[in-house]
Amino acid sequence: MTTIKILGTGCSKCKSMTNIVNEVVFENNIEASVEKVEDIVEIMQYNVMSTPALVINDCIVVKGRVPLKSEVLTLLGK
Repeated sequence: MTTIKILGTGCSKCKSMTNIVNEVVFENNIEASVEKVEDIVEIMQYNVMSTPALVINDCIVVKGRVPLKSEVLTLLGK
């Protein structure tokens, strides 16, 4: 199972990324756990200075912007 984390403190871009990731996972029947991380201490452990950030299987794949659905799908290997 794929582990997905969205790092962000709750801004509109963070919420938008969360919605996009959840839609891609649902629409494509992807077996994944999606977690929204808002704790600044945990976010800092990833050494991310600009949010939102998308982490797939503990690897930062997007930071500081909201990806398109097609990009998320590609990053998930579908």
